[in-house]
Amino acid sequence: MNRSLQLRVIACAAAWASMHALPAAAETSSWSTRTDPTEQPATIRKAPVAPPKGASKAGKLGPQLKSDPLSKFKPRSAAPGAAPLDQTAEDAAYLAFDQGRYLTALDLAERRAALGDAAAHTLVARIYAEGLGVDKDEITAARWYARGAELEDTEAAFALGVLLAEGRGVEKDRTAAGQMFEKAALRGHAYAHYNLALLFLHGEGKPENPYRAAQHLAFAAERGIAAAQYDLAALYQKGHGVKPDAYEAARWMRRAAEQGMSEAEYDYAVMLLRGLGINADMPKAIEYLRVAANKGIAGAQNRLAHLIAEGQRLERNMVDAAKWRLLAREAGIKDEALDKLVARLSRADTAAAEKAAQDWREKSALELPQ
Repeated sequence: MNRSLQLRVIACAAAWASMHALPAAAETSSWSTRTDPTEQPATIRKAPVAPPKGASKAGKLGPQLKSDPLSKFKPRSAAPGAAPLDQTAEDAAYLAFDQGRYLTALDLAERRAALGDAAAHTLVARIYAEGLGVDKDEITAARWYARGAELEDTEAAFALGVLLAEGRGVEKDRTAAGQMFEKAALRGHAYAHYNLALLFLHGEGKPENPYRAAQHLAFAAERGIAAAQYDLAALYQKGHGVKPDAYEAARWMRRAAEQGMSEAEYDYAVMLLRGLGINADMPKAIEYLRVAANKGIAGAQNRLAHLIAEGQRLERNMVDAAKWRLLAREAGIKDEALDKLVARLSRADTAAAEKAAQDWREKSALELPQ
């Protein structure tokens, strides 16, 4: 697929903003929806912030870390030479933040930061970065993150890396971003490993090294990051930084698909259809295709239209097939064979297909992330 690979900084409490829907692209091969990490230069992909506890239903979020996101900000120790930290006062800032009392949290966190509390700097930075109770100020956030990183807070180093990679609040500097990601990765930060992998793949901020990239991707993939699993599958399929291995490609694609990553659901369905690295499984392939199609993946919509039109393990229903074809064509996928079948429909069936497609669009506008 012809789109840039993007740095996915996903669902850490230091990350923020909203996910973007996948752009449509013409289906040219079984890997047409794949984000190929070997082709395009890396650009940042903004990611959803993990909300305070109790706020998880406030909006649709992507994959998240398993741990309580706020635990990342709880102070672990004071800076060398600083006064001992009081646990009760320490918890108060995070309790206030958890309750949405952001100005109180800011005041308490600033007091803790003055005592050398590394993670308190990170909490202050987050409040400014997201404009929680104050005007959004990424320049101020970057300064607080930088100090937190100097005091060895892992999340501060990671968040500062994001700002440096995007040029938000600071001058864009992929080399410095790589240093911050590396600092966090050395402490086991899975998303920092993922972003490092992308920098190594493209030689941005790090020397181009697909073998190092594959190692960082594997670390992140093993820790459940769907984007890393998906991109690692792409490397195994292409043999870039690793030996080509269809079985490993299918294994990692399945794991990403099982987490609900729409691109992976489509690509894994194709693997199941064609028996790429795994035994062909038409029923399961159709299941994954339907899920991906309903999430707006144009390639999945077009393949599903073919299967329905051909009656392959599905009841032949040309109105339903035409609905999916209309949606896929609207997204830019060319398919003369299907278009000829749709053109032969009666006026009544064509109208029914167009109405079904419109109903799907309206439903998707309400359900899919914007």
